[in-house]
Amino acid sequence: MGLVPVFYLWDVIMDVVKLVEVTVEGLGYELVDFERSGRGLLRVFIDKPEGIAVEDCQVVSNQLTRLFTVENIDYDRLEISSPGLDRALKKEIDFVRFSGSKAQVKLRMPIESRKNFVGIISGVSEGVLHLDVEGLQVDIELANVDKARLVPTF
Repeated sequence: MGLVPVFYLWDVIMDVVKLVEVTVEGLGYELVDFERSGRGLLRVFIDKPEGIAVEDCQVVSNQLTRLFTVENIDYDRLEISSPGLDRALKKEIDFVRFSGSKAQVKLRMPIESRKNFVGIISGVSEGVLHLDVEGLQVDIELANVDKARLVPTF
């Protein structure tokens, strides 16, 4: 049979993500993140403004299980959960929604020899994240953000 080209596998994964996103949003939830493990594990992180309860995870799990059966998507285990207090920030709308919150941001390319920043999100404009780091304004292009998470404060 031979090896499957990597680009083909990437297309298959992206199709699954799109299916999951459409299904989750159709149920009234936001798809925060999707992870696929090498051992057949699929992790889906969902959210809604009021927060996520166990019943929400059950509803999404049941619907995705049916969808994966119909679409013949191979997996061994499906996990549905809330994004947690240290929620990942992936889209521009996430940074807008959590403006005023503390976030940890890791960059692809350093700014002034730094790749890691922790500060308060003060806004986003024209694709640039404005982060208040210890009283200094740091402007970061969203395209340069590798990973970003909220930092829970208690």
